[in-house]
Amino acid sequence: MKLNWLLAAPLPEGVPVQRLLYQRLRAAIVDGRLAAGTRLPGSRQLASELGIARNTVLFAYEQLGAEGCLLADRQGTRVAPLAVAPAEPSAAPAWPPLARRAVLAESPLPGAVELGAFAPGVPDVANFPFRAWRGCLDRAWRAARPRHLGYAAPGGEPELREALAGYLATVRGFRLRPEQVIVTAGTQAALDLCARLLADSGDTAWVENPGYPAARTALAMAGLRLHPVPVDGEGMAPTPADWQAHPPRLVMVCPAHQYPSGEVLSLPRRLALIDGVRHSGGWLIEDDYDSEFAGGGPALPALYGLQPGAPVVYTGTFSKTLYPGLRLGYLVVPEALVPAFAAASASLARSGQGIDQVALADFIRRGHYTAHLRRMRRLYQARQRALRDALARWPGPELAIRGGAAGLHLVLHLPDSLADTEVVAAAAERGVVVRALSRYTLAPMRCNALLLGYGAVPEAQMPAAVRRLRSVMGQ
Repeated sequence: MKLNWLLAAPLPEGVPVQRLLYQRLRAAIVDGRLAAGTRLPGSRQLASELGIARNTVLFAYEQLGAEGCLLADRQGTRVAPLAVAPAEPSAAPAWPPLARRAVLAESPLPGAVELGAFAPGVPDVANFPFRAWRGCLDRAWRAARPRHLGYAAPGGEPELREALAGYLATVRGFRLRPEQVIVTAGTQAALDLCARLLADSGDTAWVENPGYPAARTALAMAGLRLHPVPVDGEGMAPTPADWQAHPPRLVMVCPAHQYPSGEVLSLPRRLALIDGVRHSGGWLIEDDYDSEFAGGGPALPALYGLQPGAPVVYTGTFSKTLYPGLRLGYLVVPEALVPAFAAASASLARSGQGIDQVALADFIRRGHYTAHLRRMRRLYQARQRALRDALARWPGPELAIRGGAAGLHLVLHLPDSLADTEVVAAAAERGVVVRALSRYTLAPMRCNALLLGYGAVPEAQMPAAVRRLRSVMGQ
């Protein structure tokens, strides 16, 4: 049979002819154009037909023979029968179904990586201390050893765990050993570890409503049953019925600055949560994602360490305080959990970024981190004031503004005549990034408000950005 069509199509640059002949022969066998039992020309004959060297044909035949696609004997070379029947050329692939838990992954909020007005939760990376960070990276690379190019040490690099323990002792009053700090690849990795080690599939996990969708996804994908608990002006507000009908194994809470409502969990609620979880035999996961940017008076004490022996695991992140692409966070766990969490972080996550971890430890020890936080805290407070001033000049009835005790966004509550999702869509057409609070809720709660992030919006640009938002809303 004639096979001159094998090299009739244009030859791509840089691909050896022997490799190309092998690939096209193999494709023809797999898709059924060369059926099982088809006898192929001898190597000399095919080389003559294609105008190529015989060795080129021999390479292709030998490679396909080694793969079981061709059979060679005294009677010549023929196509071997394949175990899989060729697919119809026009048929769509019959992919196996996804796992049932895949449907639990919530769709990401639109524009999650956009900067500017008014993307919430976005730090101002333009004011990142590049020079100081570069110096720490340079020192880390100069002192690097081969082990730093592999996976990080179980639980994280010792230098970073020690630096974080000292930092948390100073700013949060924690009494802990460095071994209690478990370095993770961000908050999501930390939550995944907690869900896998502190609960079993089918256990109940309480989540705030409204709440952070990515946290809900992490818990749901671990096989936990989510029970949404409403949030009011004092934070998560469980009722006696919640404790009785849905006793939690895990309670995920953002006490310092609830996301997205911006509320602060009151001290009585903090104590009540610890007591309730202790009696239910569960654990509290304290997500302290941006308390470093708290304004005003002294912050309330963290859940971790508030009571001796409290079943609390604390999580922190550098995504808001430094930059999201660093992908480093951490857990603080009771001493009894250290061996399990260190082993799991090494075997499940296999974290890397050893050089970045060493550089971050140096960055903290030299005081760059606290200095950067002081600068950014002042900057964000000024931007929040500028946003509030611009909103105060809004014509018509005054709109309720909540939040602002910490973090990088405010919540603007809307009248019933304006649906937050419709405002978000219209704002996007004008180049304004806002979030609909209703997108963060689980049924049956209804919310109608906008999240206005101010972290990446310079003060001078705030009035114009608010005017654009007003025009979208017909003001």
